[in-house]
Amino acid sequence: MKVLFLNASPHREASHGYQLALDMIKKLGAPAQSNMVSRDLAAYPLPPITSDYARAITSREPDERHFALSEQLIREIEITDVLIINTPMHNFTVPAALKLWIDYVLRIHRTFASTPEGKIGLVRDRPAFVIVGSGGHHSGEHALQRDFLSPYLRYALGCIGVTDVHFLLLQGLVRGEAAVTEALKAARETLAQHDLFNAQNATVTL
Repeated sequence: MKVLFLNASPHREASHGYQLALDMIKKLGAPAQSNMVSRDLAAYPLPPITSDYARAITSREPDERHFALSEQLIREIEITDVLIINTPMHNFTVPAALKLWIDYVLRIHRTFASTPEGKIGLVRDRPAFVIVGSGGHHSGEHALQRDFLSPYLRYALGCIGVTDVHFLLLQGLVRGEAAVTEALKAARETLAQHDLFNAQNATVTL
């Protein structure tokens, strides 16, 4: 098993979601840890989309040299079996660092095909776990804001063929240690319901 771990949190290792992601990878076992592909989108941000790339995307005979970074990012998905994303919610949706990754991996004729029925994903499906950290609440009885991140990211990943998407919501993280503990407990309970992380398959304790 090979894991692609994407981090979009500027807090990196200090992020509760980052540490949860590492715990998840440990639970998948030694092969997953040794075969992990890690990309820190916050520490090493991707370059903005250029006019050359934009022209290549819409060209009938594109210059493939402009797709080098896009191809690298797509291959990182294709060679792995599990996708884990740690991201904050910035102003109700994905942060700019993660949005750039999406812009590079959603590529017509490469990761999706445009048909009369709509976009068809060309990437093999695999489990994807999205850890979403937020200071406030956007889901449940305490929700005070809208969540545009989850439906957008589910749709974007589904566009390329990744439809087995699971969201782990770490909400209310600015409300003190008790709130953090409760959020992590709920996320781990959600994880335990998935075959990859249930007690029978566990190799370490989350």
